[in-house]
Amino acid sequence: MSKAKGLIIVESPAKASTISKFLNNQYIVKASFGHIRDLPQRKLGIDVDKNFAPQYELDKDKSKILGELRESIGKVDNIYLASDNDREGEAIAWHLAETFKKELAGKQIHRIVFNEITSKAINEAIKQPGSIDIAKVDAQQARRVLDRLVGYSVSPLLWKVIAKSLSAGRVQSVALRLICERENEIRNFVPREYWHIEADFWREKLPAFHAVMEKWDGKGIEIADEKAAQGFVNQIGKSDAVLSEIKRSTRNLEPQAPFITSTLQQEASKLLNMQSSRTMSVAQQLYEGIDLGGEHTGLITYMRTDSTRIADEAIQNCRSMIEERFGKALLHSSVRKYSNKSSAQDAHEAIRPTDAFRSPEAVAAHLTKEQLKLYTLIWQRFMATQMAPAKLAVTTAKISMGPALFGASGTRVVEEGFIKAYPYQVIIPGEQIDSAYAKEDSLEHSELVQKQLFTTPPSRFTEASLIKELETKGIGRPSTYASIISTIKLRKYVQMEKKSFMPTSLGDDVNSFLIGKFEKLFNVRFTAEMEDKLDQVELAQVIWYELVKDYYQQLQGLIGEVDVKKEKTSFTQETDLVCNVCNEGKMLIKRARGGEFLACSRYPECKNSKSFKRDAQGQIVILEPTMLEEKCPQCGSSLIKRHGRYGEFTACSNYPKCKYIKPNTLGVTCPECGKGEVVQRKNKKGNVFYSCTTYPDCKWISNDKPVNIKCPECGNPFLFEKHSKDDGVHLLCPKCKAKMNN
Repeated sequence: MSKAKGLIIVESPAKASTISKFLNNQYIVKASFGHIRDLPQRKLGIDVDKNFAPQYELDKDKSKILGELRESIGKVDNIYLASDNDREGEAIAWHLAETFKKELAGKQIHRIVFNEITSKAINEAIKQPGSIDIAKVDAQQARRVLDRLVGYSVSPLLWKVIAKSLSAGRVQSVALRLICERENEIRNFVPREYWHIEADFWREKLPAFHAVMEKWDGKGIEIADEKAAQGFVNQIGKSDAVLSEIKRSTRNLEPQAPFITSTLQQEASKLLNMQSSRTMSVAQQLYEGIDLGGEHTGLITYMRTDSTRIADEAIQNCRSMIEERFGKALLHSSVRKYSNKSSAQDAHEAIRPTDAFRSPEAVAAHLTKEQLKLYTLIWQRFMATQMAPAKLAVTTAKISMGPALFGASGTRVVEEGFIKAYPYQVIIPGEQIDSAYAKEDSLEHSELVQKQLFTTPPSRFTEASLIKELETKGIGRPSTYASIISTIKLRKYVQMEKKSFMPTSLGDDVNSFLIGKFEKLFNVRFTAEMEDKLDQVELAQVIWYELVKDYYQQLQGLIGEVDVKKEKTSFTQETDLVCNVCNEGKMLIKRARGGEFLACSRYPECKNSKSFKRDAQGQIVILEPTMLEEKCPQCGSSLIKRHGRYGEFTACSNYPKCKYIKPNTLGVTCPECGKGEVVQRKNKKGNVFYSCTTYPDCKWISNDKPVNIKCPECGNPFLFEKHSKDDGVHLLCPKCKAKMNN
């Protein structure tokens, strides 16, 4: 067997498989499975006195992968580091080079990048290799160090002041602030009454149209109450209605730019009801490669990008497809190009199909439902960018009735243009005013209607609108939006109410503390400026550790001003309830990561605690234990259903003499023995794991929570609840590996 031409190291096994096929197995292609080393988990891992030098540790779970990579390096002379073309990917390439420095001595080390995983793109990248971009590595390293410094400096204060196991994130805390401030606006909003005067107008047998009074004696008007509205109606009296002005015009509606990360997440949320983490996961699958009946290839370009740029070759490919599918008349007369906001990410293109001629219906048989929906959206948006604009007919009408002027407007599509490909661009039709209406027409009208209205509070953020807000304000970057949202959900700082974000009481408290003591660092402007400075690091305009040093000094100064004892008192809420155990202390509302609970103010002398919930009025309702008919298998006493900090559980009523606790089964049959049920347990360190109730006869064990939901793809009787940086909280089938929203 001939020697391999080289070793290509990518991030994921799916990408490795696709690339290997493109190169006819002439190269060894291995996956690093993301980062192979990182800052240590249980200590700061940063030498503050030596320019914030990170102290990286190898991932202990990747010893086998590291061994395979080391063995493969020994077989070749050329090594191609092919991780993703962004800061994180550049850092992974650098970590690989640093980890295997001895093994790579005397060998040729290349950095290759590609925007799409197609045969042509891979081969061109190998022909024109580059080197690791240290400035991009520095930008990633600066972000990682900054986030670690915040987490290790501020989180312990949250533990002491509010509750254990809480954490503060440099960017996530600002996202939480936006949600809390929006909620405060809603809570403090006082509706303001106003009135409209409306009527339907028509001439002879022409269709009527609806109009609203806009002016009085030529001036804009606001009607405050019913009395004022009735006064205007009385003054109008029986005045004749005359169509004093009618304007008809056409305007072009241009298509939106091709997708970037943020706009893809926003549109997928609104149109496909996909969470941002799920959108990125499915997009990753489309990028890394799909088997199209023998041909394995990537269907879209890289999905983490700020750039709306499209390669000239891709534009021509798109225009050819438009001409063939939609006809030359719908092809835009010239090449339409879009400008970028940021120069740091312009190495990428926009998110687009790798081949416009792979229409959704052509690949549908090879894609899952989610993959097809997302690919169709990307393909349609890309087609629209080079299509003719839509033509809209706009009609505005003004009706005079004495001193009052009523107005109406309407829009209709007269030429679809790009809408034939991308039908989702919002067009508000308004009133349909017949073309036979003419200026000075005498009109009949219905009775003038006085309509009471009230101003409405701002809407809560949805995933789509929060991502748009983060992008608009310059908070985070494409690769961080999904993880920001997943993190604040996972920490239970927010909850979803009709697909909108609401801060929990815990989230409110965390935000209140952070803004009260660290407002200078956890504000929108400062965070956006920090993102710009990280871009400057990537462009080699700022030294990364100088940026970190400046931030760290400000952070330490603010930490030194925090009076923990005083702050803890302000976040402890006393109730009117007297402790029913010692009859002396008052019950205090305390918080844990699992939620609120009541505890005696005389702790640790009195360790009484109770679970509670709040009723519709926010009043405390103590959750009392419930006696069951079921008997304890150990002592024969009745079992009792109790409520603890971590939820409901069943235990012996003879506690503490009998400490039996009924296993908290999940309703999932053990996948190994088929006899017992899966139960949740804790190890000595308090970490949760899942095992079979028949242990030690059956030794099946899992760190992932099984969920009693049947896989819709393969029928497996249960799914695993998983969490990852890219996908957030999601469900995964252990058999067919299908992913779906939780």
